[in-house]
Amino acid sequence: MLTIRGLTKTYRGGDRALDSVDLDVPAGQLMALIGPSGAGKSTLIRCVNRLVEPTAGSVEVDGTMVTGSGTGALRLARRRMGMIFQEYALVERLSVMENVLSGRLGYVGFWASWLRRFPQTDVDEAFRLLDRAGLTGMQDKRADQLSGGQRQRVGICRALIQNPALLLVDEPTASLDPKTSRQIMRLLVELCAERSLAAIVNIHDVALARMFVQRIVGLRAGRIVFDGPPEALTDAMLTEIYGEEDWAASAPPADDETA
Repeated sequence: MLTIRGLTKTYRGGDRALDSVDLDVPAGQLMALIGPSGAGKSTLIRCVNRLVEPTAGSVEVDGTMVTGSGTGALRLARRRMGMIFQEYALVERLSVMENVLSGRLGYVGFWASWLRRFPQTDVDEAFRLLDRAGLTGMQDKRADQLSGGQRQRVGICRALIQNPALLLVDEPTASLDPKTSRQIMRLLVELCAERSLAAIVNIHDVALARMFVQRIVGLRAGRIVFDGPPEALTDAMLTEIYGEEDWAASAPPADDETA
């Protein structure tokens, strides 16, 4: 579903954030992207939807070539890519419903979006998504009245209402407590399975990644140094990715069944 070939990003001054990355993510798979700060994780996600322009290589999403496309084609391609941000990126003064419906702005005309007039089918889908995300009855709350976990759930709903084929998720649990982090990861896993979505999750919490995802990709200095299931991510491989550390001292906590 997502096909990346030779993806390279070199910044001015010669710093290479990505170095000829090849990656395939099939529909229905949630893949965790791990690595030290500066390894290129966020750059990779942003090169996929061209928030950062790649220096070389190709990105194809759901049969559409993203790299090399013009403004109009890129706008259409981005409809199929939902982005979920670490800091939520909600409009604080708007309601939960208005924030979710902003995910449909690429589908409605200028005046409809300006006046925030959306088709009833979009409103109905927003209610369904809010129910699925555990936000029933919160549609009229302002975003600035929500907890961190609730804000992240709104961000997930906003991404899903685009009807994407691919989710790009940047540090979804970085600002959350451990219990809420696991609830958010569990929700993402379930939604990807239910909707047959491919997803890349940039995450620093290796224990959380091991607990929930089917596949982990490790980046170091812009190159893939590990690609496999969580059980193959040995202490030796973690040292290869991050450097020397006592990995045995950081076993994951017991799972929490609260959804």
